[in-house]
Amino acid sequence: QVQLVESGGGVAQAGGSLRLTCAASGRAFGDYATGWYRQAPGKEREFIAAISGLGGSTVYADSVKGRFTISRDNAKNAVHLQMNNLKPEDTANYYCVVDSYRSRSALVLRSGRDIYWGQGTQVTVSS
Repeated sequence: QVQLVESGGGVAQAGGSLRLTCAASGRAFGDYATGWYRQAPGKEREFIAAISGLGGSTVYADSVKGRFTISRDNAKNAVHLQMNNLKPEDTANYYCVVDSYRSRSALVLRSGRDIYWGQGTQVTVSS
């Protein structure tokens, strides 16, 4: 059973920064691609970023490229999302996800299928 617990959400001013952390348990974390999605009120869940099991490759949505950085610390079973230059449109509930299959590319997380989800952490950006 995989458990994902997000933290680090909160309120930030436009142009500010937040750092989200996802703590994982229940499996050999470094064997699985991990990522982040978000969902704003009234909108569908949106893929944000993903990172391969060993951290060698990353993929980002165009909406956050150049502003957000995903990283992981396999020794601590954690993945982080550093969010800089925040915009009001970044306001959403942010979810950590991990692949249900071992050793796949980070790209597969974009489909939203065959992945485990955390409970989410709210990020609110004020203008």
